[in-house]
Amino acid sequence: MKFEKYHISQEIKDNLAALGFKRPTDIQFKSIPPIMNGEDVLAIAQTGTGKTAAFAIPIIDRIHRRKTSQRSDGIQCIVMVPTRELAMQIGDVFNEISLHTRIKSFALVGGVEQDAQIKKLQHGIDILIATPGRMFDLISQGYIDLHRIDTLILDEADHMLDLGFIDDIKSVKRMLRQKHQTLFFSATINEEIKKLAYSQVKSSAIRIEISPEDPVSKNVSHAVMFVEMDDKRFFLERFIREHPESRIIVFVRTRVRAERVEKAMARAGITSCNLHGGKEQADRTKIMNAFKLGEFQILIATDVSARGIDVSGVNYVINYDIPEKAENYVHRVGRTGRGTHKGIALSFCSKEEKPRLEEIQTFIHKPIEVIPISKKEYNFTITSSEEITIQSKVLPELLSEIQPSQSPWNIESVAEGGEKNIRKLIDEYEAWIKKKKKKKKSSIKKR
Repeated sequence: MKFEKYHISQEIKDNLAALGFKRPTDIQFKSIPPIMNGEDVLAIAQTGTGKTAAFAIPIIDRIHRRKTSQRSDGIQCIVMVPTRELAMQIGDVFNEISLHTRIKSFALVGGVEQDAQIKKLQHGIDILIATPGRMFDLISQGYIDLHRIDTLILDEADHMLDLGFIDDIKSVKRMLRQKHQTLFFSATINEEIKKLAYSQVKSSAIRIEISPEDPVSKNVSHAVMFVEMDDKRFFLERFIREHPESRIIVFVRTRVRAERVEKAMARAGITSCNLHGGKEQADRTKIMNAFKLGEFQILIATDVSARGIDVSGVNYVINYDIPEKAENYVHRVGRTGRGTHKGIALSFCSKEEKPRLEEIQTFIHKPIEVIPISKKEYNFTITSSEEITIQSKVLPELLSEIQPSQSPWNIESVAEGGEKNIRKLIDEYEAWIKKKKKKKKSSIKKR
């Protein structure tokens, strides 16, 4: 059934058509009717299948229909999410779907000054999308009133519960109307977290699972290459050079790794940007917006961006580091192949990461395809990467440091000589560095 056949407001239908939404996805088809009927829903579906719209459409329609003016009498729905980026992303979806309706929604996140946020709340909103920290802070300060809320939504519910927010969620539920609707949405969930989730919904709650045995979307082709830790940068560089027009998200384990990989790519003449939780929120927002607008093609990120971020046109996801938690693999690769688009995810796995890879394969109930690399191909990747870096960045520096008396070459003669001259220059440069170090040590001893 097409969206135009649904019993929802015409304004919403027009907005969905403008966004290119013609037919509901499986999760939308199964979730929208019970949500419209006021049922509690616990839904598990793969990343990129349209979970946000599955709860946004019926909630916006319900509030829009019962409002008679643009004026808001208080928050009627709260959407709780684990990360700031996800809150802003969901806020954008709500704004797009509610265009020209009477709905006012607002994304509330930490890491920024609260004064402007308080003003927005005081002007009146209908739907609040929030991260727990800032939301609970403003509740305690008396700026968020929960007495009119009749719908509580947890997106990425497994992560929310896994982070230990269950007591806070219970506290919020105690402050809501006695009769209210609870919706839990997630891409992954284990048995322990599922029990916690079930304890917070009515016994009659509708339980929806879309392809629970295969949490990776069918739109994503994913594979792994076995690459030593110190060689990963060469394979990443080669991949990026072979896909110059592609939009790529590269996932790393830590914020330090994100900074290092960006610098390694910069040395190779490749422009990228990194995103991690150690950055100021204003910088994180600026980077995400720039990536979405196509101002740069390569984003190097920690798992702060693995959940829920919907950037259109991401062609490839590279797991530069294998994630420490198996479920994060599903969320990472789900940044590509979203909606009806196809995507490819590639993981670089070192010897020490193989146990984590095995955990992931157990979690997704199937082996991940292995792309074999011959010894010749492996060596070629490292060698060619080094030569490109030398010619584009390092070579001019080497030539400027080696005195004419020590090297008869200039940059033109090296370029003409090709690989043989480059190799000879590297050997000479390394010998020169060793000689300098020996002189420095001998001078220190003399002192």
